Amino acid sequence: MIESWRWFGPQDPVSLAQIRQTGARGVVTALHEIPNGAVWPEEAIAARRRMIEAAGLEWVVTESIPVHEDIKTAAPGWESLAQNWAATLRALARQGVRTVCYNFMPVLDWTRTDLNYPLADGATALRFEFAAYAAFDLFILKREGAERDYRPEDLALAEAYFADCAEEDKARLTANIIAGLPGSEESYTLESFRAQLKAYRGICREDLFRNLGNFLDIVVPAAEESGVVLAIHPDDPPRSLFGLPRIVGTLPDLERIAAMRASPSNGFTLCSGSLGVHPENDIPQIIETLGERIFFAHLRATRREADPRSFHEDDHLEGDVDMVAIIRALRRAEKRTGRRIPMRPDHGHRILNDLTGTSTPGYPAIGRLRGLAELRGVTRAVDVLDRPDPAAG
Repeated sequence: MIESWRWFGPQDPVSLAQIRQTGARGVVTALHEIPNGAVWPEEAIAARRRMIEAAGLEWVVTESIPVHEDIKTAAPGWESLAQNWAATLRALARQGVRTVCYNFMPVLDWTRTDLNYPLADGATALRFEFAAYAAFDLFILKREGAERDYRPEDLALAEAYFADCAEEDKARLTANIIAGLPGSEESYTLESFRAQLKAYRGICREDLFRNLGNFLDIVVPAAEESGVVLAIHPDDPPRSLFGLPRIVGTLPDLERIAAMRASPSNGFTLCSGSLGVHPENDIPQIIETLGERIFFAHLRATRREADPRSFHEDDHLEGDVDMVAIIRALRRAEKRTGRRIPMRPDHGHRILNDLTGTSTPGYPAIGRLRGLAELRGVTRAVDVLDRPDPAAG
């Protein structure tokens, strides 16, 4: 696999020089300063590529070209926004960047309720707590009709959580959910968030699948012409939030998306953390089934809690995922296809100097470095163990 590192551009607290010291050689980045829906200027792409290469690194994956909400809702004019997306894809290809990660999550990208969840060893992690999410939905956002989405015991759980919240807790929870986490590109106020939710009124899972298919009709031919592979990211978490449909959470979902456009350019980002939150997902089996269409990997571990709708980010080799089996399956997929898969250590605990320094939520330097070192060790061990025995031939 190609060891890679997420970089949010020149404003990232982790510099390109520091990334090189991790041993990673691939950079995963985007032009985050460009508004959603606009075409990325090719000269800006070229300048970013030159910056990365001057540091002795290679831009291996674009993560992400954001998909405008009007595309997801099929609002009037969505086709021109999709054409803009395809134009950006072509410009990236001309600059040698030919793997593009994207997602189709409505309104919110990845979602957490706590960005500094304390762990027993003194580190902090990202967490999604169902009770906190429900309390926000019901009593802070006050989403119309939200109570119909909860069982009586869930309503009681949310009420109890909200009753214990001080004003600063409510403000922090609100910011964590709607202010925009790294890479999400969008942030909202309560009013603008409510307005965006209304844009999805009447849109169900089948509608969202259809809208994704229509989007792929426009962008997959551009990808094929440009030699680009598209890697849709699973929903995080892989379940409905705020009454919004989500369609990229399980193997049947992924198989349906693969069948939409039987193109070698239409594929997936294998995110072990997102998929690992869903208790029915067998991630090594997903890789065996769809390995030819897996073009990028986010490797991290999540651990479901007593209420399985809640989870937190665990150490990379712990949690509810079998990371050894996942890496072994990815290496088998690489051997079958003859193609190396860019991999990055996804998220990471805040440890050591991360706890006192500046870091982007989910993306501290030392926590990810620990994760990369552990993943590198597993990969090397798997390669040795799976190496054919010459004596057996």
